[in-house]
Amino acid sequence: MQTYLTLTELRTKLGNRSRSAIYADLAAGRLPQPIKLGGRIYWPEGEVDAHLRNLRNLREQAA
Repeated sequence: MQTYLTLTELRTKLGNRSRSAIYADLAAGRLPQPIKLGGRIYWPEGEVDAHLRNLRNLREQAA
């Protein structure tokens, strides 16, 4: 079953990044786009986890 993160939960998962930093990351394509459900936005947790794993792998390959 898919789990969805609220903005507050996403901020916590990303080390308490500010709301504006998260929206800047979205605009730059550094985070997956959220989905809108009933007037609120959510991030599929699986997509966020996969995206973070990919970034980690890229960083390890570059080192």
